[in-house]
This record gives sequence, structure tokens and C-alpha cells, in this order.
Amino acid sequence: MTIEEMRNIKKEMGYSYEQLAELSGIPLGTLQKALNGTTDAPRRKTVERLEQFFLQLRRAMTVGEYYHGYQNAVSEIIVKESGAAYLSKKQGEYTVADYEAFPPEERVELIDGRIFFMEAPTVKHQRILGILHSIFYRKIKEKERPCEVFVAPVDVQLDKNDYTMIQPDLMVVCNRDIITEKRLVGAPDFVIEVLSPSTRRKDLVEKLHKYQEAGVREFWTIDPDKELVLTFCFEQDNDYAIYSFDNVVPVGISGGELSVDFREIRKEIAL
Repeated sequence: MTIEEMRNIKKEMGYSYEQLAELSGIPLGTLQKALNGTTDAPRRKTVERLEQFFLQLRRAMTVGEYYHGYQNAVSEIIVKESGAAYLSKKQGEYTVADYEAFPPEERVELIDGRIFFMEAPTVKHQRILGILHSIFYRKIKEKERPCEVFVAPVDVQLDKNDYTMIQPDLMVVCNRDIITEKRLVGAPDFVIEVLSPSTRRKDLVEKLHKYQEAGVREFWTIDPDKELVLTFCFEQDNDYAIYSFDNVVPVGISGGELSVDFREIRKEIAL
């Protein structure tokens, strides 16, 4: 990657030099000199660090949203023609009672009074979820942690109010007080969403914001097509990281006890 390409990514993503320095760990002065042309021949190690960092930023751009600025993103409401007959109110006015009135064959989520229609998951989506459930179940049992793993469809009344009911793809719940016979009422500790074209913006914008506000401790999004994993650890100063399916991804809230080897997942879903 050239310095000019790095400048273009910086411009497109709208980062300041100060933000780039904080995210990359590269000293501000060094970064400025390398990108603004003050240094004609930056040190090789500096260029390598810059290249690695900007490659991560470019991967984030391909996912469609990046963490900084997500709060200002404009969300899209996904409405299927088959479900339009059930929409009798303005978006923002729907309640849990309306959510529960939908027939079982209509998969929907309720977020802040707005209805989102969901398509059936793909085979690859379900394979990934099945593998992840097995990994987390086994590792939690090995560590004898008082946590439980859930996969969709399980209703989650995330805000404990009448205007949000969602179905995360995978959850780890350690606070068993939120588990009721019918649904979970409150925030899971850990959530994973597997992205699809129809849910990408909702998962990366709407749900990311909701999970952070509700008290979810860590949130991952997995893009099967681009083989990317974005991790957001909200209890560690909103720290985030970008991984590929070539990486072993650590679970931040586990204190180093848990990780997921996505190289193995890639092999499994390729069968």
C-alpha cells in the first residue's frame, strides 16, 4: 500500500491525525510526517506499521460501517412486501404486543418501536452459528463458568421496556437473573451477529448502538462473505478490533480464557 492510498483512506473515513495516532499506537509526530510528506523516506518499520494499520481500516470500510461515527449513521428500515399488511402504525409506535401479534412465519425484530423484517438465514450462516455454539458451550463447561449459551431464535427484551424485542444470533448469559421461561429480559454479557446483505446495516448500526446502551459487555459481528470479524469490547473504553478468518480471536471479557480459531471455522464451513 502506498502513502497516497493511506492518505485517501484517512480522507474517506474522516479521521484526524490525533485519532489515527490513538488507534494505531504510532506517535503523532511520526504519523504526521509520514502522511503529509515532511519525511521523504520514512523508516521501513514505520511504513510497515502504517500499512498494517491502514489495511485494517480498509477492511472495516468493506464491511460497510466503522465504529467511529456509527451514532450519526442513518438507519434503513427493511420492509418486505409480504409483511406490509401487518404494518398498521407509524414506525416508532410499535410495541411488544404488536411484535407478538405477528404470525410465527414472519420473522421480525422490534427496535425502539420500529419493525424490522428478517429473511431466513443461509446455510453458511447456520453452519457458523452451530460451530460457535459448540465452541462456547464446550469452553464454558471446561472452565466451569456459571454462564449459558443461546442461539436464535430466542426473544430478548433488551431494554426491559415495551418497545424493543430482538433475536441475537448467539448470546452468552452469565447473569442468570435475566432468564425467564418465555424470554431474556435485560442485556446478555456477550453477543454475536452473523451479517447478511439484508441485516448488515441493522446489525452494524441499530444493534451496535442498542447493545452498548443496554449494557452488553462485548459484541462481535461476523461477515461470512468477506471473512471478517469486528469485535467491540464496550467495558474496555469501547475498544474495537478487526480480524480475518486467518486469526484466533480472543474474547475480551474472558480475561484471556476464551478464544475462537476462525481458521478452523473456515475449514468447517467449506465442507
